[in-house]
Amino acid sequence: MIEHQHLIVRAEINNPIISTNTVEKWVEDVIEKLNMKIMMGPFAKYCNTIGNRGITCVAIIETSHVVLHIWDEEKPGIMQLDVYTCSNLDKQIIFDAIELFEPTRIDYKYLDRKHNLTFLG
Repeated sequence: MIEHQHLIVRAEINNPIISTNTVEKWVEDVIEKLNMKIMMGPFAKYCNTIGNRGITCVAIIETSHVVLHIWDEEKPGIMQLDVYTCSNLDKQIIFDAIELFEPTRIDYKYLDRKHNLTFLG
């Protein structure tokens, strides 16, 4: 049965990693731990524009996508993560992986997009 689960995370972080290789590897590892299949990517690019400085990484998975943004100009840094899948999603795997970025605060929405964007908790 196809599910439509969507986890949106905003975290304030003390370790805003800006290495494209490290971020791509992190996204790849998260996808693997979630037992999902990569179709393209992950691809990361650093933006040097003042006021928007940071890294973006995207991966297309068999069941949808994973997108990560990290802004490193302010202290703490900001991380935005979007994981959408048509399969089941274990959000604790993602929260455990976020520990690498040394979060000081994590806010999130976990949605069932199959049934009227219902909150899952």
